Amino acid sequence: MTMPGYDPARIDRDGFALVADVADRATVIGLLEALAEVDGPEAIRRRGTVHAVRNLLEVVPAVRALARSPAVRALVEPVLGAECFAVRGILFDKTPDANWKVAWHQDLTIAVAEEREVDGFGPWSRKAGIPHVQPPAAVLENMLTVRVHLDPCGIENGPVQVIAGSHRHGRLAPDQVDAWRDREPAVPCTCGVGGALVMRPLLLHASSPSTVPGHRRVVHLEFGAGGLPGGLDWHGRW
Repeated sequence: MTMPGYDPARIDRDGFALVADVADRATVIGLLEALAEVDGPEAIRRRGTVHAVRNLLEVVPAVRALARSPAVRALVEPVLGAECFAVRGILFDKTPDANWKVAWHQDLTIAVAEEREVDGFGPWSRKAGIPHVQPPAAVLENMLTVRVHLDPCGIENGPVQVIAGSHRHGRLAPDQVDAWRDREPAVPCTCGVGGALVMRPLLLHASSPSTVPGHRRVVHLEFGAGGLPGGLDWHGRW
């Protein structure tokens, strides 16, 4: 299956692509209903409102089904290969009570089954009870993120902004991040309901607060391919 308008070569060149109609209306409605039921330690609240949910692949079967759907696999397999698998899922939701700004950064952590001392891996942290670690850049270079939008995301909704091509330069020091930000234009990744932003974790990205009230719900799915060294393993493979 090939998604219309999707060019996998752009992922290697620019580090991202926007694709429409990855999830149909029925799938989006089902996801919204399932996500509304999530509670417990995975749900992160601000002022009583859930604005993020971790461990989505474990706690929401509908998200596992999305990660395994032909449409999502058609985005990931041309880049990572047919043996790739989902390794982490997170819900992000900007609301009037949780309307944050995200500075320019790269996604540098992965979720693993247990903590082990392995050269090149660190520092360590725990999020919603799961060990997380920063791996060598080579691991991140063999990963792909698919962010499926459950609400319209226009320029006023605080969309992710990216700097094309920045993923091809490994892990960037703070001064390098500043240089990229000053030198290259930011691209706002606006997206309709059911559309997706496909991006490399090492791509520089940021977002501004929303300027309009309402939800900006995104299911963030990370995919990997292959194992990890030194006895480490992914937290899960879905």
